[in-house]
Amino acid sequence: QVQLVESGGGLVQAGGSLRLSCAASGRTFSSYAMGWFRQAPGKEREFVAALSWSGGNTYYADSVKGRFTISGDNAKNTVYLQMNSLKPEDTVVYYCAASAKYLYDGSRYFDSVWYDYWGQGTQVTVSP
Repeated sequence: QVQLVESGGGLVQAGGSLRLSCAASGRTFSSYAMGWFRQAPGKEREFVAALSWSGGNTYYADSVKGRFTISGDNAKNTVYLQMNSLKPEDTVVYYCAASAKYLYDGSRYFDSVWYDYWGQGTQVTVSP
């Protein structure tokens, strides 16, 4: 059983920063990519950022470019999301995801269907 455990969510003032962590664990676990998605009530899951372990490439949604930074420690199967200049619209549940398959096309990092494992989510609340 593969588990992804998120941490770092919480309450922050608008303009502030928050750092999310996601640690993947499980016997013989390995991944080609890890990323972050978010989902507001009544809306579809939205891509935020992703990282390719092999190529070192990073991908970002337009809405978070310049504000969020994804990084990771492959040896620890851990990915981070540094969130700066937070806005009230960033208030949502954030989900960590991992792909056990090589994603040949960079566009696939943006689609949740290509990910195999998901965390339970961590709530981020940005107050005005």
